[in-house]
Amino acid sequence: MRQILLAALAAIGAAALPASALAAPAAVSGPYKYLSPWDPAHGVQTWAFASGECGQERWGGLDGAEVAAANVARFVQAGVGYIVSTGGQGNIFTCATDAGMEAFVSRYKSAQLIGFDFDIEHGQTPAQIDSLVQRIAHVQKTHPGWRYSFTIATHAASDGSRRSLNATGEQVLAALRRHAVQDFVLNLMVMDYGPASRKVCVVRRGRCDMGASAVQAAHNVHRKYKVPYAQIALTPMIGVNDVLENVFTLEDARATAQAVRKMGMAGVHYWSLDRDKPCAKPTKGADPSCSTMPDVPAGAYQRALVPPPATQ
Repeated sequence: MRQILLAALAAIGAAALPASALAAPAAVSGPYKYLSPWDPAHGVQTWAFASGECGQERWGGLDGAEVAAANVARFVQAGVGYIVSTGGQGNIFTCATDAGMEAFVSRYKSAQLIGFDFDIEHGQTPAQIDSLVQRIAHVQKTHPGWRYSFTIATHAASDGSRRSLNATGEQVLAALRRHAVQDFVLNLMVMDYGPASRKVCVVRRGRCDMGASAVQAAHNVHRKYKVPYAQIALTPMIGVNDVLENVFTLEDARATAQAVRKMGMAGVHYWSLDRDKPCAKPTKGADPSCSTMPDVPAGAYQRALVPPPATQ
């Protein structure tokens, strides 16, 4: 069965696709979903996270070929888009050769592939970041219609300093410009700011206003680094964050989604689909399987953050 699935996947990837089939929309919204299997019934998702060297990447305990065979064809059949994400907290994704990058992207290629997301948080050297971006610049020449997003940490200073990207984020942005990657998207992780302070967030009633802070982060990156709003996306962590006093409420979700649309931004994602439901029992702190928001029903964050599909 596995050989049949791999053969079918290869046929999908090798098929000649019209340029329009590979043109990513200007704005993309949807949840991250941690590790395979993914379900197209939940709509557009970002598959998280591949790690290791490109072309030899792993998804937890599975290799890339197994993951692609188990998921790509199902999303194609359902007509649902997907984004392939790498790295993430505690993981590193590297790419030393153009051949490795081509093998990586070809594995997940289909008419429903929206693009690739590179979540770069910590642990990668400047040389590894530069090599990865150089490989992306190369593959973009043959696949210009895909979306190439870079998920990086941010603060949301409201004290006038415009403090936002950390040193890693600045290295990523510099590499993107140095290698002339076109129309890249900076996906800002608008979460885990720490104790409330105008140095890191918008403060309201002694706490970080997570919705207003998400918008402030976008303003800061736009103004400080001259990144167009159309190349900025936002990714909050719904419910209780790892920093317990940072709580992204349903009201924050609605405010963030409204601002993203009004400002013409590149979309809003959220961490994660698995957490978009109340906990089965009283829970303190962030939980990977629920939002720690007992009064927020399952699916409420997706309904607030992701626009419904367009009807004909």
